[in-house]
Amino acid sequence: MITQVRGRLVEKSPTEVVIDCNGVGYLLHISLNTYTALPADENIVLYTHLSIREDAHTLFGFINKTERAVFKFLISVSGVGPSIARTMLSSMTSEEIQQAIASENVKLIQSVKGIGAKTAQRVIVDLKDKILKTFDIDEVSVTASNTNKEEALSALEVLGFQRKQSDKIITAILKEHADASVEKIIKLALKSL
Repeated sequence: MITQVRGRLVEKSPTEVVIDCNGVGYLLHISLNTYTALPADENIVLYTHLSIREDAHTLFGFINKTERAVFKFLISVSGVGPSIARTMLSSMTSEEIQQAIASENVKLIQSVKGIGAKTAQRVIVDLKDKILKTFDIDEVSVTASNTNKEEALSALEVLGFQRKQSDKIITAILKEHADASVEKIIKLALKSL
């Protein structure tokens, strides 16, 4: 219904802004990322999403269309409402959320207040394909660590550790440290083996 608001910034706080559009003040709920990215000048444009419930009509504002798209994806998941989606966008950037979903990082998604293990898994199951398709995230970038994983596995095998056990540990390491180098993976794995 309302897709963007352009006007003069009248009030701002880390959770909401008021934008004057030709004499009408719109209250928009925002994430911390949007708050941080607000320009210094008074005239701004925010992309919006109108959330309609029985008891409230709430307008959410976003600094860019990507953040709004991620918000819409998140609220499409059962168990994730607008306030949890906003909290998620305040905790992480929209790019970090995309990467977390694409790389199936349940722990990172679960670290957001209000999201439990089941909801985090549901977010990944429901959104992974949509995120990969919409934002054209190359699965190679998500699985780039596979080369490092294979090298680390080979090195651990040479050191006399069983491949199956090493594989489990390295997979767990890569979920927490997706961009870890081969040396880092091996060092962390040796601590766990």
